[in-house]
Amino acid sequence: MKIQSVKEFEAELRAVARGEKAAPRDAAEPSIESVEALMRLLTADNRRLMKIIRDKKPQSVAELARLAHRAEPNLLRTLAKLEAVGLVELRSVERRKVPVAIMGKLHVEIDPYGTTDRVKMS
Repeated sequence: MKIQSVKEFEAELRAVARGEKAAPRDAAEPSIESVEALMRLLTADNRRLMKIIRDKKPQSVAELARLAHRAEPNLLRTLAKLEAVGLVELRSVERRKVPVAIMGKLHVEIDPYGTTDRVKMS
């Protein structure tokens, strides 16, 4: 997972579009603004939700909503955020969206003297 500010991300995209820089090899890798933003996303409720996805393997968002005791519209917003940073995936199966856990653990490497923090998924 790439950690970079929105400004850095935009500058990188513009440089690639102008041909000044080659597209990064990790372009398909999810990006997040900061370790703090990731930690705000990993609330106790969201971690319980991801545990349900991993352990119970619900076959639809509706089933996940029942298992998690959450309203489906709110759950969809949360799942979209988790998917955007690569923590879960919503796969289309027939006419359903199936939430899938796609990683095991996060390893955060923090540079206390700079802004080169990294998050590694396993």
